[in-house]
Amino acid sequence: MDLTTIHQAKTNLSRLIERAERGEEIVIARGKKPVVRLVPVAPPAKKRIPGMFKGEFTVGPEFFEPLPPEEMEGWE
Repeated sequence: MDLTTIHQAKTNLSRLIERAERGEEIVIARGKKPVVRLVPVAPPAKKRIPGMFKGEFTVGPEFFEPLPPEEMEGWE
């Protein structure tokens, strides 16, 4: 963990961002008191593709059968 003052952070922001992107933890302090942590933004989740799991699993005919009465009671 690297502790950097606000003044140093303003002067070296580009370098600090590069270091954070590489996985370093950068903590910015007001005086000696840590106040924020500089971290990279998580990459966006992959987009879902319709049919991407086609053939991966099957649903049997029992899936479409009505639930037994004792299980139905829990849903009411």
